[in-house]
Amino acid sequence: MTTRISRLLIVDDNELNRDMLARRLERKGFEVVLADGARELMQRLKEGSVDIVLLDIEMPEISGLEALKTLRETYSQIELPVIMVTAKNQSEDIVKALDLGANDYVTKPIDFAVTLARIGTQLSHKRAQEALRESEERYALAARGSNDGLWDWNLQANSVYFSPRWKAMLGCEENEIGDKAEEWFSRIHEGDRERVKQEIAAHQNGLNPQFESEHRMLHQDGSFRWMLSRGLAVNNAKGKIQRMAGWQTDITEGKVSDPLTGLPNRLLFTDRLVRLIKTSLRREKYLFAVLFLDLDGFKMINDSLGHLVGDQLLIGVAGRLEKCLRATDMVARVGRDFIVARMGGDEFTVLIDDLKDPADARQAAERLMKALAAPFNLNGKEVFTSVSVGIALSNAAKYELPDEILRDADTAMYPSRSFPWFRERLLASNLCCGGTIPRADTLGLKSSLRWLKRLG
Repeated sequence: MTTRISRLLIVDDNELNRDMLARRLERKGFEVVLADGARELMQRLKEGSVDIVLLDIEMPEISGLEALKTLRETYSQIELPVIMVTAKNQSEDIVKALDLGANDYVTKPIDFAVTLARIGTQLSHKRAQEALRESEERYALAARGSNDGLWDWNLQANSVYFSPRWKAMLGCEENEIGDKAEEWFSRIHEGDRERVKQEIAAHQNGLNPQFESEHRMLHQDGSFRWMLSRGLAVNNAKGKIQRMAGWQTDITEGKVSDPLTGLPNRLLFTDRLVRLIKTSLRREKYLFAVLFLDLDGFKMINDSLGHLVGDQLLIGVAGRLEKCLRATDMVARVGRDFIVARMGGDEFTVLIDDLKDPADARQAAERLMKALAAPFNLNGKEVFTSVSVGIALSNAAKYELPDEILRDADTAMYPSRSFPWFRERLLASNLCCGGTIPRADTLGLKSSLRWLKRLG
């Protein structure tokens, strides 16, 4: 049986935000349709059905609230779930949206893990209602059609029904997990277990309207996955809690991703680096490189044009870096694998696996420099930036810890912070820096590439 792909409609007048969210959702297997405003939203709905709408509240001409009101004249909350996207402090708009029939909301800047979880919840609700119309076996059909793992805990018997999807999230077959509550709690990371129990108790005691918890769970492969678990208590006729039922969503990707750019964050980058260091210690000729990138003049752009433009610049830089390294010829030249990460602020790192020659790392730096040389069009403004890059090769020392090779890549980049130039140094026992090749930059910052000369 083929699983139907969920079709999402993103409505936002900001093209950059729209495209970034669409790209990340497509990676998760969704089909994404885009609209730049309320009029195009209605046109998209005429062209074909969608499963859920992500609707920005603040849009020119026709606001998201007006568009929502029009939608609810035709579609119910079950037929077409709508998740509103709003600024953090706009509580009045959130209340209005919920009154007009919004199913849920997320706030800017977008937290992808939370957004993904809420999309999953709405899709689960939608599918559950569709299943209810088709059959009395509502729970079984909902479980079969849901992207979330479902659980139903009978508190009297202390037994739990775990759906096949719930078990699959942990890498388990149907018969590998029993029906006792301990099957759940024993798999929760010991650092999270007591907190989860307290969160369940808080909901059962009426302190929270629903149970919601982010925690780590043990996968069959020995790793821990981040899960978002949500549920509600169900009372019997006497008002006593009889059972709890809910959903579980794997949010690991969101937990290890930078919320602004969608790139892997320091946590994931470091985890990957640990594995490559172990490989390099086992294999004598194995070679990888760490590139440390820092945007020159970013503070000036942030201060003069505002934080919104600064954020958009970081998003644009991330997109170019990722696209650059995804190019087939690039991957073939520098090895079979790579990862681009944002370490925080205006710092990025690139990890290039299985290098055939040290010079390939420099070619990668040149490619990245070229990719960032073109101006960025942000809110109608043409913005230029330059970048400082440091490179550390895995054979430069007997690295045992990620911080050691990151330190050396940072050290290789650091001298260029004294000048508004691009510089690149390769750390290895028999290589050093030589002359420079200037490159004009419209921003008023000069860029240059430090050539490498072999000693002896």
